[in-house]
Amino acid sequence: MSGIHFLDARGPDGTRLYAIGDVHGRRDLLAEMHARIRAELIRDRPADWRIIHLGDYVDRGPDSKGVLDVLIAAKEADSRVLMLAGNHDIGFLEFLAHPTPKGLFALFGGPETARSYGIELDLADPKRFRESSEELVRTVPPAHVALLRALDFSCTFGHFFFCHAGIRPGVPLGEQERMDLIWIRDAFLDWPHLHPRVIVHGHTPAPEPEVMPNRVNVDTGAYKTGRLTALVIEGAEKRLLNVSD
Repeated sequence: MSGIHFLDARGPDGTRLYAIGDVHGRRDLLAEMHARIRAELIRDRPADWRIIHLGDYVDRGPDSKGVLDVLIAAKEADSRVLMLAGNHDIGFLEFLAHPTPKGLFALFGGPETARSYGIELDLADPKRFRESSEELVRTVPPAHVALLRALDFSCTFGHFFFCHAGIRPGVPLGEQERMDLIWIRDAFLDWPHLHPRVIVHGHTPAPEPEVMPNRVNVDTGAYKTGRLTALVIEGAEKRLLNVSD
């Protein structure tokens, strides 16, 4: 099967793309990234553009509520701002529908998300867990739930395929399972061959952005490192854009 090498890949003619890695509650870094992108767009005036967020907006960091507020405002301001689903975003939705102290949300950063809404999620005591989780369900604005429910799982522009975690090698891009798009790791990360398109993803934090022949990972662990990364694509040109605290 033939594939596309990163060095040969091109974005769509006349459209600049920004693909932003995992935010995980770092509203401050997301707002700074948006400001940097706005400044570039005003300076360079590309014919068209898209900003693609690669998922995992909530959990672990201090202000998941603020991140969702920023995304909602950005989307309302311009429909060219796109958001894809991450496993933590879907985990948050699942928790709101069926609260449990043992799932992804509760055990991997959910208490920090709840705290951003002013709720202390008690995982130890069953009665207090039920009360605090019910309070969280009541407190999360309907607009936040609507945003999470509306998230797409992938998108394609030019020679690039964008998703949160990666793809199942050998499966056509249009037939990928949603669980793979938000959860896959080793089978994708260890695949040595080219894909039909270059995969731009996050999900697996790395000390530096990973630019490989078949994929680009822009998850630089923002909630822990204080560094948020984006890949910028314009025609044959590709570059990285970073903001940090």
